[in-house]
Amino acid sequence: MSFEIKSCQILYFGPHKSVPGRVLEAVRVRICEIFMGNVTTYSLDLKVKADVGSVSSEAVQRALLAHAARQLNKLKARHQPILAAE
Repeated sequence: MSFEIKSCQILYFGPHKSVPGRVLEAVRVRICEIFMGNVTTYSLDLKVKADVGSVSSEAVQRALLAHAARQLNKLKARHQPILAAE
């Protein structure tokens, strides 16, 4: 089983409507998965958020991409084979 992240793209980001200092973003991720000889490539849109206050645009994007990376690492961990402890 293989799970590869091919690309990551910011779709949009902007301030939260009711929580001051919070920024919301949508990130599109292209994933290629090989399972039982079948190759599947698909897009996954992630909704991410960050509580950053008033900082530069680059810092906001880094915080949001870090949150997206954390979500992707969780997803990738679920696709790893579980090894039996002996």
